[in-house]
Parts: sequence; structure tokens; C-alpha cells
Amino acid sequence: MAGPVDPAQADTFAGVLANKHYRNVLGAQFLSNTGTWMELFAIQMFVAETTKRLDDQGTLGVASQLPVFLLGIFGGLVADRVDRKRMLVLTQVLAACVAACVAAVTLLRFEDPRTGVRLLFLLSAINGCVMAFNFPAWQVLTPRLVPRHQLLKAITLNGIQFNLARVIGPALAGLILAGAWMYQIGPRMTATPITVLLAYNAVSFLIVAVVVGTTPRTPAPGASGVSVLGQFKAAAGFLVRSRGARAVLLAQVLLSMLAAPLVRLLSLFVIDVYGLADRGAERAGGTLLAVQGIGAVVGGLSLRWVPSWYPKHHFIPLSVAGLGVSIAIFSMTPSLLWGYAAMALCGFFWLWAFNQSWAAMQLLAPDEMRGRVMAIVTTAGFGATAVGIFLAGHGGEWLKSREVLSAAGATRLAVAGLAVPLLVAGVVMMIWRVPEVDGHDAAALGVPRDRSLWNAITARRHRPVARDGAGEGVERAEVP
Repeated sequence: MAGPVDPAQADTFAGVLANKHYRNVLGAQFLSNTGTWMELFAIQMFVAETTKRLDDQGTLGVASQLPVFLLGIFGGLVADRVDRKRMLVLTQVLAACVAACVAAVTLLRFEDPRTGVRLLFLLSAINGCVMAFNFPAWQVLTPRLVPRHQLLKAITLNGIQFNLARVIGPALAGLILAGAWMYQIGPRMTATPITVLLAYNAVSFLIVAVVVGTTPRTPAPGASGVSVLGQFKAAAGFLVRSRGARAVLLAQVLLSMLAAPLVRLLSLFVIDVYGLADRGAERAGGTLLAVQGIGAVVGGLSLRWVPSWYPKHHFIPLSVAGLGVSIAIFSMTPSLLWGYAAMALCGFFWLWAFNQSWAAMQLLAPDEMRGRVMAIVTTAGFGATAVGIFLAGHGGEWLKSREVLSAAGATRLAVAGLAVPLLVAGVVMMIWRVPEVDGHDAAALGVPRDRSLWNAITARRHRPVARDGAGEGVERAEVP
């Protein structure tokens, strides 16, 4: 559990970092996430340069996401029934083993290059099975390392470190891959920069396992006497009955389906649209991911200037719409330089949208079922991502194969196809807002619904308009 924190720093990032175990886990996560982004970029470039097919990028994404979709709910049920610390240590060790196998595949030289690609598909699926149990345990770890009033700040810091890793990981990967050295180990084994990147990722998982092992035990709640099916129904019932949780879940599914696939398409985007190849494509792809991470870090830091009265049921839809606009702009960029600018904007709204929706769900979910609730949300998100990647990759490749569009045109359309429905969804959610996301009950207050798009952006009904005797702002009673 969290230790004592200076009250003067309680609601600051410094106050959150004063919790020793949270601070240690955050640092280990950063090292591991850096390795994960290195691996993601290295594998995507390997597949892109080997096959140059959009549908193979889609298959790679589906292979890693679909197991989480199929097993995620079961992983959440397990997370609520076992010691979460032990579960995390086990999944990190298993993830290290899978990463080591991925590194081994890159050492081998196959007569048919697609053999290596197929093995990567298989290992991505195995890793997805591990992550199905890893993610629910992570979701319930942070609330146990910091006090509840610091949870939002902790989640924001998690998002910042994740995106700092996105800055450093792909950028380093691009530079290392550009070295293009080779070391012959045997007649059928050749070490390359990709092998080094993947080996680091395996070691980073072991570092996380060690650090998590030093945290306090996180035993499961006492037996409730409710069956596994009953527990699942209770968590699903919460998401269905709670209007606020239901709205946040919808936002997360849309973000997963229409925003997350962008990362999977970048490797081919720089090849097809910008006309780059080999080392140039690797440097550009890594830099684009890094720039997206920089935008996300800036977005995370900028949250401190968002007024405390600005509600999440306004902020989340605004972020979703902004992300849709920025992805649309990226799909139309004529050159790599413009691509960098657009990708920074994507990263900015990416952090806003994902961070605030995850924070809202964490705060809405009851503690006794948080693991199951977050497992359902994670499962839905990964399933939606798999669908989005499949449709974008295979749809784009279908257009290329039918010669309906050029390779560049098909890849642009695949990205734009993600942006337009995301923008429309964000605007619709801004007009038909759900105050229950912030715990308000507009129906009980009897306040007429406000459908003004401008008021949705400014949230003027929530702006403090008076001061009490202590000089503090008083929020308007009108909620929507």
C-alpha cells in the first residue's frame, strides 16, 4: 500500500512519486516499454520490408490482439482471485521467454523469407495470450500503490512514461537498425541490429519482474461465494447499467478500433506514400513514432493547465474529435516533414483521449470488481483494435490488388478510413453528452440537455461564476 505523503505535495506529480513502490514500478515500466516499442517497430519493419503487403501488417496486428480479446475476460477473473503481484511476476517472466524466442527467429536464415514472418505471427499470438493475463493485473496494481486521491495523477504519469518510451524506443530502434551490420554466428544464424533490440526487450521484462517482486503483496479480495460466471455478470452488469461507464466504454472501443491501428500502418506508409526504402524507411518510421510520442508527452504535461472544473464528459469527446482531425491531416501529408508535424498533433490528442477515458473508467469502477471491469474493457479494446487493423490492412491491400488505387493512394485511404468515423463519433459524443461520466445525475437535477457544439467545447455551464466567503470558486449547478 502507499506510504505517507507530504500533504502539501499530495495532489502533485511529486506527491505521487513520493510513493516508493509506485516510483520503482514506474521506472521499470519505462525501461520495459522502451524495449516493447523497439520490438514493435523492429518486427513491423521486418515484415514490411520482407513482404511489402498491407494485409501482412493487418495479420501481424490481429495475431497480437485477438488472443487478448478471446482470453482477456478470463484474465480479469483470475486477477480478482489470485495474488496480483505473483500474477504480474509470472506474466513478465513468460513475456521475457517469448521475446527471447522472437530474437532467436531473427537470428535464423530461412530459405523462404516468409517462414520467419509466419513464426513471428505465431509468437505474436503467444505473446497476446500472456498479455491477456498481464494487462488486468497491471490495471489493478496502480490503485494499490497510491492513495485514491492521487490515482488520476498516477494514471497521467503512467501515460507520460509510456509515451516517453514511445519517443525513445522507436528513435533508438531506427538509429540502431540504420547501422545495418551483420555478424555471422553459424551457417544458418546471423545476428543483426534487430536481434539486439529484441534481446534488450527480453531482459527488460525480467527487470520489471524483479521490481514488481519487491512491492507489497496484493492478495485477492476474500471469497464472495459468487461463481465465476456470477462475478463476470456482475462486472458486465455494471458496464451495462452505469450510463457513465457505458459511455466511456464506447469511447474506448472507438479509440481502439479507429486510432490504435495507425501505429501498425506507419511502416508501410513511409514506404508507399513517402517512397522511402531500406535504412531511410527505418529511420523515418522510427522518427514518426518518436514524434508521436513527443506530442503525447506534451499532451500529458499540458493536462495540468486544463481547469479542474472542465468535466470529462466534455473533455473525452473533444479529444476523440481532435484525434480524428489529426489522423485525417496525417493521411493527406505530402512529405515526411509534414508527416512529422501531423504525427505530433496525433500524439497530443492520443494522450488526451486514451488517458482521460482510462482514468474515468478507473474512477467509476468499484474496487471489488475493478479487475474484472478493466478486463472487460481491455478485452473489448483489443478486439476492436484487431478489427480496425484487419479492415484497414486487408481493405487497403484489396484496393491495391484490384489496381483501384496506387499503393500510395490505397495506404492513404486506409489511414483516412480510420480518421473520418473517429471525427464523426467525437462530434456526436460532444452533442449528446453523458454527465454521468463525471458522476453527475442530470436527470435528477431536471436540467434541460444542451446540444450546442460550442458549449460542448467551452463547457461554460461548468465554469465557476461566483465566489463564496472563503474566496473559492463556486461551480454552476447546471451539469450537461
